[in-house]
Amino acid sequence: MALKGIKVIELAGLAPGPFCGMVLRDFGASVIRVDKINNDQEYPDFTGHGKKSIALNLKTNEGIAIFKKMSEQSDVIIDPFRRGVMEKLKLGPDDIMQINKRIIYARLTGFGQKGPYADMAGHDINFIGLSGLLSLFGRANDKPTPPINLAADFAGGGLMCALGIILALFERTRSNLGQVIDASMVEGTAYVGSWLFRSQLTPGLWGNPRGHNILDTGSHFYDTYETKDKRYMAIGALEPRFYAILLDKLGLTEEEVPQFSDFEKNRALFTDIFKTKTQAEWCAIFDGEDACVTPIVSLEDAPHHPHNKENKTFTVMKNNYPAPNPAPRLSRTPGISMATCTNTERGEHSMEVLTEFGYSSEQINEFAKNGTIEQSKPQSKL
Repeated sequence: MALKGIKVIELAGLAPGPFCGMVLRDFGASVIRVDKINNDQEYPDFTGHGKKSIALNLKTNEGIAIFKKMSEQSDVIIDPFRRGVMEKLKLGPDDIMQINKRIIYARLTGFGQKGPYADMAGHDINFIGLSGLLSLFGRANDKPTPPINLAADFAGGGLMCALGIILALFERTRSNLGQVIDASMVEGTAYVGSWLFRSQLTPGLWGNPRGHNILDTGSHFYDTYETKDKRYMAIGALEPRFYAILLDKLGLTEEEVPQFSDFEKNRALFTDIFKTKTQAEWCAIFDGEDACVTPIVSLEDAPHHPHNKENKTFTVMKNNYPAPNPAPRLSRTPGISMATCTNTERGEHSMEVLTEFGYSSEQINEFAKNGTIEQSKPQSKL
């Protein structure tokens, strides 16, 4: 696997940090999640499959010493806390790099390490709002609509942080030095939206209020339509040659439904037409055709669609819910999904991890007694 041999310490947090750790784990890295003791989060780490967990009290001298020892023998730290938190514990980048000059210290935060918002709390909706992109999402004459927590948490946050880590690991092969990564979700989201920013002055593409442009549901040929059986089809027939095929399959002509005028009138016509057939019937008409028309499938149905099924896009977990397999596909060293493994519990591997880092049975038992670590499940003899 591409990242085999890379050791990662992931400080437990919410969605973006765990997702970053999952990406590295799926492509071969060994990931140890450092959980807080006596901490039952409202939401578990849904991406914790295949990771190990140590529940460690970083408010004790012993806990800090353990973390430093782990850091000495690791390649990457994923820090999801606001600026200053790790410095107060004497575990910030300057502290860790004194004992391991090759460490990649990735700081994944909402607002970054500088600026008037750096110390503020926030979530995906706040970060995407500040990036400028949330202003683009939504129907005409309606308020901006957040695209759940996909854009900032995962695209601009976890995935961009993983990219930064891999870039830093590659550079380290030349310099033999680590570096600090400032992965701001505001900046990462804005960067993911580079094309949207740079295309704003393109005539005919943008320039109108939200919901009145070609790509933001302003046009009838880039929108979704309900079918007879209350399912939906997605249309993205942007290019004239694809639009012509779309009209042909609908039994219409360009004269009847001009592509770049009468958007609302044409949308009403499409709305009525798509309600005359079921989703399966429309798929029978459009599958294999260059009309840019596809079904909108549910999370449960996605693994069973013939295209996804042939490509093995998903793994179905024990609870019968699907989990996407690692992407992109590498021909020699592909990622391997860990989704079928049991999701790691907080502190499940505390004793195992300490043993790996050279602590004796007596030391580990003492750590457990004095509250430096917690072990969530009974372990066999060390």
